[in-house]
Amino acid sequence: MTTQNRCVARPRTWDARGILALGFLTLLGFLGCSSRETVDTAKSNLKGAVQIDGSSTVQPISNAMQELFHAEYPDVVINVSGSGTGNGFERFANKQTDISGASRPIKPGELARCQESGVDFVELPVAYDGLTFVIHPKNDWVDQLTVEQLKQIYSINDPATKWSDIDPSWPDQDMKIFAPGTGSGTYDYTKEILSPDDGLRSDMTLNEDDNFLVQGVAGNQYSIGFFGVAYFNENKDKLKAVPVVNPDTGEAFLPTTENISANKYAPFSRPLFLYVNANSLNKAEVATFVEYYLDNVPTTCERVGYTKLPEEILAKSRENYEAVVTGTHFVTEEGEHRSGPLDEIFVEEKLTK
Repeated sequence: MTTQNRCVARPRTWDARGILALGFLTLLGFLGCSSRETVDTAKSNLKGAVQIDGSSTVQPISNAMQELFHAEYPDVVINVSGSGTGNGFERFANKQTDISGASRPIKPGELARCQESGVDFVELPVAYDGLTFVIHPKNDWVDQLTVEQLKQIYSINDPATKWSDIDPSWPDQDMKIFAPGTGSGTYDYTKEILSPDDGLRSDMTLNEDDNFLVQGVAGNQYSIGFFGVAYFNENKDKLKAVPVVNPDTGEAFLPTTENISANKYAPFSRPLFLYVNANSLNKAEVATFVEYYLDNVPTTCERVGYTKLPEEILAKSRENYEAVVTGTHFVTEEGEHRSGPLDEIFVEEKLTK
């Protein structure tokens, strides 16, 4: 386990807190001010900027967090972008951002680039997402899809072009297929499940902006697309989510909070991450924002349509943040990608610097 010391926005030891508390109470006695006024004054003194880029799937959580944080720390500027997980990691390795949102774990090549540029980072799972397949509301022939049918639609190997290619009873109409751009972690995650060796078909309409994909599917009765569940939840009046058949149980499930948290919506339930430049945590505004994020993400992620992590995983994220534990749990010492359930991978013995 790799740790380092940093300056933070407020003390983290009981001795320091006790000393501060005594001085604080004494000051109250002399000045007769309220604790609320004192806290507000301290908050108003925090200034600076925090740069965040990466996953457009994580972006709604970070946007919501930015709004909450700004209400308490109005002089800190939080810049949130969503150029895609892969694009975000590129900027992160180039030291252009403090935080990178990711809808998949860091890849071996991305880890190598961070190592080459001297970027140590803390890996923080923050929420669960259900990668959601959506169709037009007037699509009355698809009531569920299996993983094999999704492979027929998305795999580059002899892909279906008409809905009737999937099922002869379905319309003999060309499918219009929308997908996140190749720099997106959502694209990578889907490719890993549906066509890991050969890749996804090349004739899809790709875009890093999930709102563009929403409009694309909503504008064509014979369309299909995919993105994070939050964008579906925001656009239920324009889209229908497709139940996906769990390969283990044979039962179809929608990407609801209950199904994602119970891993019934498989294999398309996935964790979402923040990657934080450890050096940036020496800046009070970054350290305070990350701590605020971890404290508030269980309720905030649900408010924007995602699913909160189990408390034991969130506790591990907080512990690693507090100790500035750097490295990833998803790449082996030999540089190979590691996959599996989050609670089995996000453990100390699988940490790679």
